[in-house]
Amino acid sequence: MNQISVVQEMDELKKLFSYAKNIGFFFGAGSSCAFGLPDISRLTESVGMRLDGDLKSHYEDIKQSLSNLHTDSDTNVENVLNYVRQIREITGEKEDREYEGINGKLAQKLDEQICKEIFNVIQEEERAADIKELRKFFAWLDISNRNNTKEIFTTNYDLLLEKAMEYNQIPYFDGFVGSYKPFFWPESIEKDVSLNDLTFNWIRLWKMHGSLNWEFRKDDSSDSGKIIRSGRVDNPENELVIYPSKEKYNLSRKQPFIAYIDRLKNYLLQGERLFIISGYSFSDQHINEVICGGLRQNQRLYSICMCFTDEQVELLEPIAVGHLNLCVMGPRKMIVNGKLQEWKYDEGVGSTSESDIYWDKSQNKFILGDFKKLIEFFIVNSGKIQSIKEALNGK
Repeated sequence: MNQISVVQEMDELKKLFSYAKNIGFFFGAGSSCAFGLPDISRLTESVGMRLDGDLKSHYEDIKQSLSNLHTDSDTNVENVLNYVRQIREITGEKEDREYEGINGKLAQKLDEQICKEIFNVIQEEERAADIKELRKFFAWLDISNRNNTKEIFTTNYDLLLEKAMEYNQIPYFDGFVGSYKPFFWPESIEKDVSLNDLTFNWIRLWKMHGSLNWEFRKDDSSDSGKIIRSGRVDNPENELVIYPSKEKYNLSRKQPFIAYIDRLKNYLLQGERLFIISGYSFSDQHINEVICGGLRQNQRLYSICMCFTDEQVELLEPIAVGHLNLCVMGPRKMIVNGKLQEWKYDEGVGSTSESDIYWDKSQNKFILGDFKKLIEFFIVNSGKIQSIKEALNGK
């Protein structure tokens, strides 16, 4: 396998960040794991442990059934949710109709209880999370180039991003409007705002898999309802809206996810962009298709995916080979120009004075797959360290 100089690549990356006028971000579970929150595997296990009685039994049975059916991938709580929601759809949530021993009423209860246990697990971890580094990221992003909107797409349900921005008193928009019980307004995210709009500098936060503070409130006069966003939620009153099921069993539940997917698609197709992906395992095929479509159709789009393990790099090789504007970086391997290569650290090449930011000499590996390290890399190379400190100290 060919080798590539990590020092030279990082020098190029610094230049890329310096000249890029429009930088977007896509954060997966790994970015929250950096602050102590569970990854999808640990979350799947924790939810199973918290369920009781028949619900626990059905949860484990579904997990096992899906594992037997899809032997090439690990079954997680999102797969179980999708399966349960399909049962809800085909049974019409009726008690006298069932599929594989699960009636519609039980499927509805199982869905709601899984979501509540996800909420409980993540909320407990959130309370213990130290978001100081995340606050630094938003301080950096807030004072960065202001000629383009700043957009963050994430598959995470947790509220770490919102907490960090609000702690820093940074305005952001997520597609919900109102103050009493903010409701989702899809028209608000379909068009870009003009440079002289007051909200132009607000950070856009698009939660692709929903959020722990979204609830589905039914309309008593009909079978329909709407998605509302709560403030601080300690005990949700309504059905939580996290993870989009593949089946359109209720359009009003699907609407936020449809709108965000469209937003991602349009964002990636609009001119010159640098798109940074961190903590995302590319396990959501629907999102993968949108990202690959953007890379294929927009040659002015360049995406860098930071991976925590080399296994993730290898899994992305088939995608990266067909998309030369996708660069993938892992601890000891990386893909550039469609070629899988190994990192080589050479003290005599380029600038090594700040190499500790991206290279661990003791373990001989690249470390920007750790989201906290990536934040440090952004800040150190921004030339605005003092301004960022002042912004944080003023809050």
